[in-house]
Amino acid sequence: MTFKLIFSKKAKEDLEPLERNKSLEKVLKAVHKALYYLETNPRHPSLNTHEIKAFSTQSGQKVYEAYAQNHTPGAYRIFWHYGPDKDVITIIAITPHP
Repeated sequence: MTFKLIFSKKAKEDLEPLERNKSLEKVLKAVHKALYYLETNPRHPSLNTHEIKAFSTQSGQKVYEAYAQNHTPGAYRIFWHYGPDKDVITIIAITPHP
């Protein structure tokens, strides 16, 4: 099943600096690859997808984290949830790991 990705206002704002800054081209490529995997298979092994229980409890729906990068200082993560429809994934945020 292929999912349609929709982006929250925050996620769009997170993506803009990556698209504008040439020095972040490698990060942008990794984020795009992760977004492709989310569209085609949210459980793809390279995403290391897992639920973030603290966010899930607060929002009342299951919130997941997917890895855009791994083994990198400040590696980027994508936070998302299923919905609002069954074939849709909402991207909540795209942020570097602290």
